[in-house]
Amino acid sequence: MRWIYLAAIVLFAVALAIFALQNLEAVMISFLGFKVQAPLAVLAIVVYALGALTGGGLLALLRRSYQGSRRPTMAAS
Repeated sequence: MRWIYLAAIVLFAVALAIFALQNLEAVMISFLGFKVQAPLAVLAIVVYALGALTGGGLLALLRRSYQGSRRPTMAAS
């Protein structure tokens, strides 16, 4: 199973490298008055990384909230 994961990571890295090499032209991104001009591949990688970070944080928050709601509460006396 480890080899399947390794193959998937290598294929993803190769696809990412091909994408980066084919998208070197600079694009302008504007959001809430901020403007950034960078290669499309760089912007895509940054957005992917931010999505992974926030998605993982949201998943951890939801998991913790769910586990906290399943704990038995102590009856107040």
